[in-house]
Amino acid sequence: MRRISLLLLLILIPALAQANVRIAATVPNMGMLAKEIGGEHVQVTVMAPADRDPHYLDARPSMMAALRRADLVVAVGAELEVGWLPAAIQGAQNRRVQEGQGGYFEGAAHIERIGEGGPADRSGGDVHPMGNPHFYLDPERMATVGEALAQRLGRLDEANQDYYLERAADFRQAIESRLPDWKEQAEDAPGVVLYHKDADYLMKLLGVPVKGYLEPLPGIPPTAQHLASLVRELRGEQGVVLYTNFQPSQGGEFLQRELDWPARQLASQVPVDGTREHYFQMINQWVEALTP
Repeated sequence: MRRISLLLLLILIPALAQANVRIAATVPNMGMLAKEIGGEHVQVTVMAPADRDPHYLDARPSMMAALRRADLVVAVGAELEVGWLPAAIQGAQNRRVQEGQGGYFEGAAHIERIGEGGPADRSGGDVHPMGNPHFYLDPERMATVGEALAQRLGRLDEANQDYYLERAADFRQAIESRLPDWKEQAEDAPGVVLYHKDADYLMKLLGVPVKGYLEPLPGIPPTAQHLASLVRELRGEQGVVLYTNFQPSQGGEFLQRELDWPARQLASQVPVDGTREHYFQMINQWVEALTP
Protein backbone atom coordinates (compact mmCIF):
# COMPACT_ATOMS: atom_id res chain seq x y z
CA MET A 1 0.00 0.00 0.00
CA ARG A 2 2.84 2.36 0.89
CA ARG A 3 4.50 1.72 -2.49
CA ILE A 4 1.22 2.45 -4.32
CA SER A 5 0.76 5.71 -2.42
CA LEU A 6 4.32 6.76 -3.20
CA LEU A 7 3.83 5.93 -6.88
CA LEU A 8 0.63 8.01 -7.05
CA LEU A 9 2.40 10.90 -5.37
CA LEU A 10 5.24 10.75 -7.89
CA ILE A 11 2.70 10.82 -10.71
CA LEU A 12 0.74 13.71 -9.27
CA ILE A 13 3.63 15.99 -8.32
CA PRO A 14 4.57 16.95 -11.92
CA ALA A 15 0.91 17.61 -12.78
CA LEU A 16 0.46 19.83 -9.74
CA ALA A 17 3.71 21.65 -10.46
CA GLN A 18 2.42 22.72 -13.86
CA ALA A 19 -0.21 24.99 -12.25
CA ASN A 20 2.13 27.96 -11.78
CA VAL A 21 -0.69 30.50 -11.40
CA ARG A 22 -3.89 29.89 -9.46
CA ILE A 23 -6.73 31.96 -10.91
CA ALA A 24 -10.14 32.84 -9.51
CA ALA A 25 -12.37 33.93 -12.41
CA THR A 26 -15.58 35.78 -11.64
CA VAL A 27 -17.76 34.38 -14.45
CA PRO A 28 -17.49 31.39 -16.80
CA ASN A 29 -16.55 33.45 -19.86
CA MET A 30 -13.57 34.91 -18.00
CA GLY A 31 -12.69 31.44 -16.73
CA MET A 32 -12.72 30.17 -20.32
CA LEU A 33 -10.40 32.99 -21.34
CA ALA A 34 -8.05 32.36 -18.43
CA LYS A 35 -7.81 28.67 -19.31
CA GLU A 36 -7.39 29.45 -23.00
CA ILE A 37 -4.49 31.86 -22.38
CA GLY A 38 -2.95 30.06 -19.40
CA GLY A 39 -3.18 26.50 -20.70
CA GLU A 40 -1.36 23.91 -18.63
CA HIS A 41 0.31 26.51 -16.43
CA VAL A 42 -2.83 27.78 -14.70
CA GLN A 43 -5.43 26.34 -12.38
CA VAL A 44 -8.76 28.12 -12.77
CA THR A 45 -11.70 28.26 -10.38
CA VAL A 46 -14.89 29.96 -11.63
CA MET A 47 -16.85 31.65 -8.84
CA ALA A 48 -20.20 32.41 -10.51
CA PRO A 49 -22.57 29.92 -12.16
CA ALA A 50 -23.36 30.14 -15.85
CA ASP A 51 -27.13 30.56 -15.46
CA ARG A 52 -27.24 33.49 -13.02
CA ASP A 53 -27.11 37.22 -13.65
CA PRO A 54 -23.64 38.31 -12.46
CA HIS A 55 -25.05 41.72 -11.51
CA TYR A 56 -27.02 40.27 -8.63
CA LEU A 57 -24.96 37.62 -6.87
CA ASP A 58 -23.98 37.61 -3.21
CA ALA A 59 -20.50 37.03 -1.82
CA ARG A 60 -20.34 33.40 -0.71
CA PRO A 61 -17.84 31.37 1.35
CA SER A 62 -16.89 29.35 -1.75
CA MET A 63 -15.90 32.58 -3.52
CA MET A 64 -13.78 33.68 -0.57
CA ALA A 65 -12.10 30.28 -0.46
CA ALA A 66 -11.19 30.51 -4.16
CA LEU A 67 -9.86 34.05 -3.71
CA ARG A 68 -7.89 33.10 -0.62
CA ARG A 69 -5.90 30.54 -2.64
CA ALA A 70 -5.59 32.64 -5.79
CA ASP A 71 -2.56 34.37 -7.26
CA LEU A 72 -4.79 36.23 -9.71
CA VAL A 73 -8.44 37.23 -9.90
CA VAL A 74 -9.77 37.64 -13.44
CA ALA A 75 -12.90 39.82 -13.49
CA VAL A 76 -15.09 41.40 -16.15
CA GLY A 77 -14.87 44.78 -14.43
CA ALA A 78 -16.65 48.08 -15.18
CA GLU A 79 -18.60 47.43 -11.95
CA LEU A 80 -20.36 44.32 -13.25
CA GLU A 81 -19.35 42.41 -10.10
CA VAL A 82 -19.47 45.41 -7.75
CA GLY A 83 -22.29 43.90 -5.67
CA TRP A 84 -20.23 40.91 -4.54
CA LEU A 85 -16.58 40.80 -5.65
CA PRO A 86 -15.22 43.53 -3.31
CA ALA A 87 -16.93 41.85 -0.35
CA ALA A 88 -15.59 38.44 -1.36
CA ILE A 89 -12.05 39.81 -1.74
CA GLN A 90 -12.28 41.48 1.65
CA GLY A 91 -13.45 38.23 3.22
CA ALA A 92 -10.65 36.29 1.54
CA GLN A 93 -7.95 38.41 3.24
CA ASN A 94 -5.51 37.79 0.39
CA ARG A 95 -3.39 40.85 -0.31
CA ARG A 96 -2.29 39.47 -3.71
CA VAL A 97 -5.75 39.89 -5.27
CA GLN A 98 -6.69 43.25 -3.77
CA GLU A 99 -7.67 45.90 -6.33
CA GLY A 100 -4.58 47.75 -7.46
CA GLN A 101 -2.28 44.78 -6.87
CA GLY A 102 -0.63 42.65 -9.56
CA GLY A 103 -3.04 39.82 -8.81
CA TYR A 104 -6.14 41.86 -9.71
CA PHE A 105 -7.17 41.92 -13.39
CA GLU A 106 -10.26 43.52 -14.95
CA GLY A 107 -10.88 42.80 -18.61
CA ALA A 108 -12.91 45.97 -19.15
CA ALA A 109 -9.87 48.10 -18.29
CA HIS A 110 -8.19 46.97 -21.51
CA ILE A 111 -10.84 47.76 -24.12
CA GLU A 112 -12.81 50.70 -25.48
CA ARG A 113 -16.17 50.53 -23.69
CA ILE A 114 -19.60 51.49 -24.99
CA GLY A 115 -21.26 54.19 -22.89
CA GLU A 116 -18.21 55.11 -20.84
CA GLY A 117 -18.49 58.38 -18.94
CA GLY A 118 -22.28 58.42 -18.70
CA PRO A 119 -24.11 59.89 -15.69
CA ALA A 120 -24.04 57.95 -12.43
CA ASP A 121 -27.67 58.84 -11.67
CA ARG A 122 -29.54 55.76 -10.40
CA SER A 123 -32.82 57.29 -11.58
CA GLY A 124 -31.67 56.10 -14.99
CA GLY A 125 -31.66 52.49 -13.83
CA ASP A 126 -28.73 50.17 -13.19
CA VAL A 127 -26.24 52.38 -14.99
CA HIS A 128 -22.49 51.82 -15.38
CA PRO A 129 -20.55 55.12 -15.50
CA MET A 130 -17.43 53.12 -16.43
CA GLY A 131 -19.22 51.86 -19.52
CA ASN A 132 -21.13 48.79 -20.58
CA PRO A 133 -19.38 45.80 -18.95
CA HIS A 134 -20.76 43.07 -21.24
CA PHE A 135 -17.85 43.01 -23.70
CA TYR A 136 -17.53 39.23 -23.37
CA LEU A 137 -20.09 38.64 -26.14
CA ASP A 138 -17.78 40.51 -28.54
CA PRO A 139 -15.12 38.05 -29.74
CA GLU A 140 -12.80 40.82 -30.97
CA ARG A 141 -12.73 42.50 -27.60
CA MET A 142 -12.24 39.13 -25.92
CA ALA A 143 -9.14 38.65 -28.08
CA THR A 144 -7.83 42.04 -26.93
CA VAL A 145 -8.49 41.16 -23.30
CA GLY A 146 -6.79 37.82 -23.87
CA GLU A 147 -3.64 39.62 -25.01
CA ALA A 148 -3.68 41.84 -21.92
CA LEU A 149 -4.19 38.79 -19.74
CA ALA A 150 -1.21 37.09 -21.38
CA GLN A 151 0.93 40.09 -20.47
CA ARG A 152 -0.24 39.92 -16.86
CA LEU A 153 0.35 36.18 -16.61
CA GLY A 154 3.80 36.71 -18.06
CA ARG A 155 4.65 39.14 -15.27
CA LEU A 156 3.44 36.68 -12.64
CA ASP A 157 5.19 33.72 -14.29
CA GLU A 158 8.10 35.09 -16.30
CA ALA A 159 9.42 31.65 -17.25
CA ASN A 160 6.31 31.03 -19.38
CA GLN A 161 5.74 34.53 -20.77
CA ASP A 162 6.24 33.48 -24.40
CA TYR A 163 3.85 30.55 -23.91
CA TYR A 164 1.05 32.87 -22.77
CA LEU A 165 1.65 35.35 -25.59
CA GLU A 166 1.59 32.57 -28.18
CA ARG A 167 -1.70 31.24 -26.85
CA ALA A 168 -3.23 34.72 -26.92
CA ALA A 169 -2.11 35.15 -30.52
CA ASP A 170 -3.61 31.77 -31.43
CA PHE A 171 -6.91 32.74 -29.75
CA ARG A 172 -7.06 35.96 -31.77
CA GLN A 173 -6.30 34.10 -34.99
CA ALA A 174 -9.11 31.62 -34.26
CA ILE A 175 -11.53 34.53 -33.79
CA GLU A 176 -10.39 36.44 -36.86
CA SER A 177 -10.82 33.33 -39.00
CA ARG A 178 -14.48 33.12 -37.91
CA LEU A 179 -15.40 36.81 -38.05
CA PRO A 180 -16.07 37.02 -41.81
CA ASP A 181 -18.61 34.19 -41.61
CA TRP A 182 -20.33 35.70 -38.57
CA LYS A 183 -20.58 39.09 -40.27
CA GLU A 184 -21.82 37.57 -43.52
CA GLN A 185 -24.54 35.63 -41.69
CA ALA A 186 -25.68 38.81 -39.95
CA GLU A 187 -25.85 40.96 -43.10
CA ASP A 188 -29.58 40.37 -43.64
CA ALA A 189 -30.55 40.63 -39.97
CA PRO A 190 -33.43 43.15 -39.76
CA GLY A 191 -32.75 44.20 -36.19
CA VAL A 192 -33.21 43.03 -32.64
CA VAL A 193 -34.92 43.84 -29.37
CA LEU A 194 -32.80 42.80 -26.41
CA TYR A 195 -33.83 42.34 -22.80
CA HIS A 196 -30.78 44.18 -21.42
CA LYS A 197 -27.76 45.90 -22.94
CA ASP A 198 -25.76 42.67 -22.64
CA ALA A 199 -25.42 41.98 -26.37
CA ASP A 200 -24.78 45.56 -27.51
CA TYR A 201 -21.11 44.89 -28.25
CA LEU A 202 -21.94 41.90 -30.44
CA MET A 203 -24.63 43.81 -32.33
CA LYS A 204 -22.19 46.67 -32.92
CA LEU A 205 -19.54 44.26 -34.15
CA LEU A 206 -21.99 42.66 -36.59
CA GLY A 207 -23.67 45.90 -37.67
CA VAL A 208 -27.12 44.81 -36.48
CA PRO A 209 -29.45 47.59 -35.29
CA VAL A 210 -30.82 47.37 -31.74
CA LYS A 211 -34.44 48.52 -31.99
CA GLY A 212 -35.21 48.52 -28.30
CA TYR A 213 -34.94 46.82 -24.93
CA LEU A 214 -37.51 44.92 -22.92
CA GLU A 215 -36.28 46.73 -19.82
CA PRO A 216 -37.63 50.30 -19.65
CA LEU A 217 -34.38 51.22 -17.87
CA PRO A 218 -31.31 49.05 -17.25
CA GLY A 219 -32.02 46.67 -14.39
CA ILE A 220 -35.73 47.56 -14.23
CA PRO A 221 -38.07 44.66 -15.16
CA PRO A 222 -40.35 45.13 -18.18
CA THR A 223 -43.63 46.91 -17.49
CA ALA A 224 -46.91 46.56 -19.38
CA GLN A 225 -46.75 50.21 -20.37
CA HIS A 226 -43.24 49.91 -21.76
CA LEU A 227 -44.00 46.71 -23.68
CA ALA A 228 -47.11 48.29 -25.19
CA SER A 229 -45.01 51.26 -26.24
CA LEU A 230 -42.50 48.94 -27.95
CA VAL A 231 -45.32 47.23 -29.85
CA ARG A 232 -46.66 50.56 -31.10
CA GLU A 233 -43.20 51.68 -32.22
CA LEU A 234 -42.26 48.43 -33.96
CA ARG A 235 -45.53 47.26 -35.49
CA GLY A 236 -45.07 46.62 -39.19
CA GLU A 237 -41.31 46.15 -38.88
CA GLN A 238 -39.32 42.95 -38.89
CA GLY A 239 -36.95 41.76 -36.22
CA VAL A 240 -36.23 39.24 -33.48
CA VAL A 241 -36.36 39.33 -29.69
CA LEU A 242 -33.35 37.90 -27.87
CA TYR A 243 -32.84 37.38 -24.16
CA THR A 244 -30.59 35.25 -21.99
CA ASN A 245 -31.25 32.06 -20.08
CA PHE A 246 -31.51 33.86 -16.74
CA GLN A 247 -33.87 36.61 -17.93
CA PRO A 248 -37.65 36.12 -17.67
CA SER A 249 -39.41 35.18 -20.88
CA GLN A 250 -42.77 36.93 -20.47
CA GLY A 251 -41.78 40.21 -22.14
CA GLY A 252 -40.24 38.46 -25.13
CA GLU A 253 -43.25 36.20 -25.49
CA PHE A 254 -45.55 39.25 -25.43
CA LEU A 255 -43.66 40.88 -28.31
CA GLN A 256 -43.65 37.55 -30.12
CA ARG A 257 -47.46 37.40 -29.96
CA GLU A 258 -48.07 41.04 -30.77
CA LEU A 259 -45.45 41.53 -33.51
CA ASP A 260 -45.11 37.98 -34.82
CA TRP A 261 -41.37 38.17 -34.23
CA PRO A 262 -39.30 35.16 -33.20
CA ALA A 263 -38.31 35.29 -29.52
CA ARG A 264 -35.26 33.25 -28.58
CA GLN A 265 -33.57 32.55 -25.27
CA LEU A 266 -29.79 32.10 -25.42
CA ALA A 267 -26.86 31.52 -23.10
CA SER A 268 -24.55 34.47 -22.49
CA GLN A 269 -21.96 32.45 -20.55
CA VAL A 270 -20.18 29.25 -21.48
CA PRO A 271 -20.43 26.30 -19.05
CA VAL A 272 -18.32 26.63 -15.92
CA ASP A 273 -15.78 24.25 -17.45
CA GLY A 274 -16.23 25.71 -20.93
CA THR A 275 -13.56 25.88 -23.62
CA ARG A 276 -13.10 28.22 -26.54
CA GLU A 277 -15.13 25.82 -28.65
CA HIS A 278 -18.06 26.33 -26.26
CA TYR A 279 -17.52 30.07 -26.64
CA PHE A 280 -17.50 29.93 -30.44
CA GLN A 281 -20.63 27.75 -30.39
CA MET A 282 -22.35 30.31 -28.17
CA ILE A 283 -21.50 33.15 -30.57
CA ASN A 284 -22.72 30.98 -33.46
CA GLN A 285 -26.06 30.60 -31.72
CA TRP A 286 -26.44 34.35 -31.25
CA VAL A 287 -25.56 35.00 -34.89
CA GLU A 288 -27.96 32.34 -36.18
CA ALA A 289 -30.74 33.71 -33.97
CA LEU A 290 -30.58 37.12 -35.64
CA THR A 291 -32.37 35.95 -38.78
CA PRO A 292 -36.18 35.49 -38.48
